[in-house]
Amino acid sequence: MCCYDPVMQEKSLFETNPYLRDPEQFRTALIASVASSTAIETGASIESIVRTLTDAETTKSLMARMPRDSAR
Repeated sequence: MCCYDPVMQEKSLFETNPYLRDPEQFRTALIASVASSTAIETGASIESIVRTLTDAETTKSLMARMPRDSAR
């Protein structure tokens, strides 16, 4: 038997989470999450990863390499 509330299925996390609706808060949280995960995987410092992610030229380069049919 399914125990999900049908109302909850109608809205995505993006629609219900106020932190995701604010672009600045979303970007800050995303960078922190990616930086900490990458630091654990690579051993690089979080600070250096944040610098890389927030550098405008690096961001353009990363976006250029993303597949066009990506879900994001």
